[in-house]
Amino acid sequence: MKYQRGVALSGLIFWGFVFIMVAVLGMKVTPTAVEYFKILKDSKAVVAQIPETASVPEVRAAFNKFAEVDHLEFKADQLDITKENGKIVISFEYEKRIPLFYNVSLLIDYKGSTANP
Repeated sequence: MKYQRGVALSGLIFWGFVFIMVAVLGMKVTPTAVEYFKILKDSKAVVAQIPETASVPEVRAAFNKFAEVDHLEFKADQLDITKENGKIVISFEYEKRIPLFYNVSLLIDYKGSTANP
């Protein structure tokens, strides 16, 4: 006697719905994650390129040049620029609200620093 094997229509619809919801969530979150990594990359590039005697406005101007090339909405006045052990350290922190559907949003807190390895 042969047994039937396969997926029921209700199971196919359920897993299809789950797959679509995960894909939509991924498509909405991915651009913000890419933006975060661009900001971190640009911050590290500025620290590597600028001399340690540079002033805060010079560091901000250098970051704005990198941000312009990468088409970032993030501006240099949102950076926290300090010196630790004679090295310039750039850190930043911001929130990104991603609307999902109706009145439901996803809030992500991004935080980064050039002091971290």
